[in-house]
Amino acid sequence: MTQTILHFVFTPSGGGCLVQALRKAGRDDPVIASSDDLSFGPINPVDPLMRSKWAEKELGRTDWISIPTKSERAWDESRFPDNRKIAWLTRRSAMEYAGFLEWLSRLGDAPCDIVDLTEIEVSYRPEHGPPEPPQLAMSLGYLHHDKIYSDRLWDLARPLQQDARDRYRNLWQRLRSEDAPLRVINGGDLVSAPISFFDSMVMECVTNDWQKVSRVLGDALVAKWDDCTIQTGDTFLTGRINALVESGRLEMQGKSALEIFDSWVRLPQTQ
Repeated sequence: MTQTILHFVFTPSGGGCLVQALRKAGRDDPVIASSDDLSFGPINPVDPLMRSKWAEKELGRTDWISIPTKSERAWDESRFPDNRKIAWLTRRSAMEYAGFLEWLSRLGDAPCDIVDLTEIEVSYRPEHGPPEPPQLAMSLGYLHHDKIYSDRLWDLARPLQQDARDRYRNLWQRLRSEDAPLRVINGGDLVSAPISFFDSMVMECVTNDWQKVSRVLGDALVAKWDDCTIQTGDTFLTGRINALVESGRLEMQGKSALEIFDSWVRLPQTQ
């Protein structure tokens, strides 16, 4: 009997891209995507209720409980013993790296394969003009499903060796013991960071003129792309913008930075 292949991914958008690519290839492999961003919030333990309370207190999110709960169900799939498991990893995305580490910690000693996108380059050929220069695949969610399909990226799957498994386990154990508000990429690995880590990056994107929060977020989110890393997302940054407003470092028009298209921020105006 053919063994069922389960794909585990650690970004919802990446899960959707992979499903489309696999179906285009005529494959019906199940794709299991976790949605909780473990690059921020408490992880010792990774408890849905604890994380949702933290997200409400620190980020103003009152709808967070469903997200870690869905991820709990996804991680439970990793314990299915009779399937080939393929995890899609990139050490350039803090969310995907952290999600992979938690998944692996729950897997125990069961065998698994890894598609490591960290150093994979992809190129796209536009309809008109020469091919674009190759770019690093920073996230599975940033890859078009046609590119995943045409490059057959699932063929990159290789068994996770014991020495690599041990390194990943030790890294996650250390991060869990530190249980910092943030985990960010530094030197190709995840390290703990304070909750204010991205505040200066946000402040650099704000001017004396009113700007929509969506514009500030967009500028901040691409600020680290020159490093070929994806450090955080809008969920965390909107919470920090609200905190900067509450501390007086920013002024706001609108109810909350969570309403990114209906709120504006600027630097405080001196009288």
